Amino acid sequence: MSPRGVATPDVRERLFAAAERIVERDGPGALTSRSVTTEAGCAKGLLHAHFAGLDEFVAELCLDRFARTAARARAMARLAGQGTVSGNLEAVALSLFERGGPALSGLALTRPAATARVREAMRDGGPGFSAVQEAIAGYLEAERALGRLPATVDPDTVALAVVGTAHHLLMTGHPDGPDPRPAMNRLVGALVGA
Repeated sequence: MSPRGVATPDVRERLFAAAERIVERDGPGALTSRSVTTEAGCAKGLLHAHFAGLDEFVAELCLDRFARTAARARAMARLAGQGTVSGNLEAVALSLFERGGPALSGLALTRPAATARVREAMRDGGPGFSAVQEAIAGYLEAERALGRLPATVDPDTVALAVVGTAHHLLMTGHPDGPDPRPAMNRLVGALVGA
């Protein structure tokens, strides 16, 4: 544990990672300010020193993870012409389920104020599912231009199907539920021809 008065490096990420572990291990109901700081090995008041409260913390955690996934999706453009189309698409689609995706979605749903903050941030242009969808469509257009994807495949429709399915699986899944990744792999194979 960090001694009182000593700066804790990478506070946000340390607290976010601790929250993900708690939610995955114990479920959304176990998440409290104290459980996060205890899991992170930090001073008890550290979360409230950096966030206005637990709802803001949960919203910022979700927005941070959305931003990371959107950045990863945007990086797909560099993969055009490399590997396989289905393999590249699966990697991005499955990244939505990494680091506790289903558990975090459940957490956000249990905290209406956090959900409202996430919606507001996305309405104001924050990255989310729309940014991922646009990046996937752009990648698929590039692959189609290279002839690695049939001309009959509509990139916008495939991107919507992938993101919509991921959203559905995240919102209806739970930590103890079936692994959503096989369903995503089947969907990608069906849409772009594995």
